[in-house]
Amino acid sequence: MSKGNNNDRYVIPNKDRGGWDVKKENAQRASAHLPTKKAAEVRAKEIVEKSGGGNGEVRSQKLNGKWGDSDSGSKNESPKKDTKH
Repeated sequence: MSKGNNNDRYVIPNKDRGGWDVKKENAQRASAHLPTKKAAEVRAKEIVEKSGGGNGEVRSQKLNGKWGDSDSGSKNESPKKDTKH
């Protein structure tokens, strides 16, 4: 995981149980465990909005271990349209 703020959440594959975990930086346990990456990303966005007041990022890891695109919380969102795909 990269250096982030305390409100960031990471969506990572769970190699032991299958599915996807939502984790906070340096957390021992996952905040949530869901069967699909999409469901985990939705839950991570909810957590950033509720506990972080929208001040945070959701970063998703790919199955190959590389990090994909991030999604900003509502308070971090730039007025510019995101053009990454």
